[in-house]
Amino acid sequence: MPAKSAAQQKAAGAALSAKRGDTPKSKLKGASKAMAESMTEAELDAMASTSRKGKPEHVKK
Repeated sequence: MPAKSAAQQKAAGAALSAKRGDTPKSKLKGASKAMAESMTEAELDAMASTSRKGKPEHVKK
């Protein structure tokens, strides 16, 4: 599932880093913390690898 915004892509990257053990999970906040707990490493990898080019910083609800 590709990221819909740059912020979502960044959060997925942070969560993926924690999931792999490169970053302590205690450093995560907000969306990245929720993503790390609820998504698999493969799902996070797919979202984090999305290009940010042309994506808005945030998507309005």
